[in-house]
Amino acid sequence: MAENNLLDVGQSPQLGKVEISPDVLEVIAGFATLEVKGVSSMRGNFASGVAEKLGKKAHGKGIKVELRDSGVTVDVHTVIDYGFSIPKVAEQIQTSIRQAIENMTAISIQEINVHVVGVHMEQNPEELTE
Repeated sequence: MAENNLLDVGQSPQLGKVEISPDVLEVIAGFATLEVKGVSSMRGNFASGVAEKLGKKAHGKGIKVELRDSGVTVDVHTVIDYGFSIPKVAEQIQTSIRQAIENMTAISIQEINVHVVGVHMEQNPEELTE
């Protein structure tokens, strides 16, 4: 892997070198995850929660990208809507992330681990007033 936690995705002697930060992969994976039907939200860490409270969007929230000698590993922490099949949604998340990252960066992903950290129970307004 490249120095400074950047992925070296190729070079052309005439044009120069292209490096992609893992933060970029986190943002791509975050958007790809939120596009999957049945995903309620992403679960971030304390720092992303504080940043959101201060008005900054954390587009990579709930995503962790690790650069290893054996390849790139993506961990996704998500909340699923009640009523959806968790294994099916998790598989769709993996497919969506893999396709998005490979199409946008030409980087192949070794593994995508989906961690379901909660189930979102939607409440009807009528139920809240009773």
